[in-house]
Amino acid sequence: MKNRKLGILLIVIALLVGIVIFSFMNRLSSTSKELNCFPTEECSYIESSFSISHGAIGIISFILSLGVYLLLFSKSEEVILERLEQEKKSNLGKEKFDILLKAMDENEQKVIRAIKDQDGITQSTLTIRTGLSRSKISEVIKGFESKNLIKRKNKGKTFSIYLTERF
Repeated sequence: MKNRKLGILLIVIALLVGIVIFSFMNRLSSTSKELNCFPTEECSYIESSFSISHGAIGIISFILSLGVYLLLFSKSEEVILERLEQEKKSNLGKEKFDILLKAMDENEQKVIRAIKDQDGITQSTLTIRTGLSRSKISEVIKGFESKNLIKRKNKGKTFSIYLTERF
C-alpha cells in the first residue's frame, strides 16, 4: 500500500515539475524567436537553457515512469512474498514429515503416508491401501494416537483418521 501512495506522489510531482519546465521552454522559445537568434551572448544563453531543460525532461520522465511502476506493480511484490512464505511453510512441513518417517518402522511408514495422502481415510481403506491386516492397522493407529500424531472420528462402523498436524 505504501508503494501505491509513493507512486501517486511521484506522478503528481513529475507532472507539476513537467508543467513548469514546459512553460519555461515555451518562454525561451518565444524569446529566441523575438531575438532572431544569431550567435550572440543572449542566444547562447538560450541554447544552453534549452539543453538543460531537455535533461530535466529526461529526469521528469524517469520519475514519472517510477511512479507508474510503483502504482501498477506493487501488488506483484506482495504476491511473490506471500508465495515464498507458503513455499517455506510447505518445505518445513515436508522436512518434519521426513524426520517423522525416519523414526518409524516400515508398516508405520505405510500407514502414516496413506493417512497423509487421504485425510479422513477409514481404517478399512487403510487395510486395502497398505496391504496390512486389520489387527496390524489397529495396533499402528493406537500407537499413533498415543503419540498424538492422529485423531480418530466415528464414521459408521469404522473410524475416519486425520493427522493432528499438517505436514
